[in-house]
Amino acid sequence: MSLLFESIRLQDGVPQNLEYHNARLNHSRKSLYESTDSIDLEQLIKIPEECRHGIFKCKVTYSKTVKSIDFKPYKPRTIKSLRLIEDNKISYSYKYTNRGSLNELLTKRERYDEIIIVKNGFITDTSYSNIIFFDGIRWLTPSTPLLHGTMRCYLLENNMIAEVEIKVADLKLFQKARLINALNPFESGRDVKMQKIGY
Repeated sequence: MSLLFESIRLQDGVPQNLEYHNARLNHSRKSLYESTDSIDLEQLIKIPEECRHGIFKCKVTYSKTVKSIDFKPYKPRTIKSLRLIEDNKISYSYKYTNRGSLNELLTKRERYDEIIIVKNGFITDTSYSNIIFFDGIRWLTPSTPLLHGTMRCYLLENNMIAEVEIKVADLKLFQKARLINALNPFESGRDVKMQKIGY
């Protein structure tokens, strides 16, 4: 079985949304490895002095136990266009280090910067993030994600976004899309115009 990982945003030396990463890590360990204990990442993550200023990615690799914790400076990708790619068999319900199926779909993006994966007619995620859409009043996220991301969970619990079924035909109802994940929070404002979403 592939190892799993958590990508945690360090902002000036402070891990962001750690309770959500703890929850997912321990849920995955219980589901996949029948672990009965809980790991507290706050006790394990020792932040190097050189990572205490600016934005860093803390990657925790684990299975039943934590295997490694690595740090590196984080610079977000520039995403200005998205291509819809259909795959009705893809599954990525746990955050595995083996991302072969996602990477294979990404090779089909052609001139676009990133993909939106469509499964059985429903919008799911991009290859590396959840996605939300603005209808002029609210930010909405698909109820059919491949992976329940930590930032997505945080925004839902704090009523900053709502969850609805979104089919390909519904995309015409929205003004813009935004990519979110642990390293790219809501306020990062990484928006894509709807006319930059192609097939």
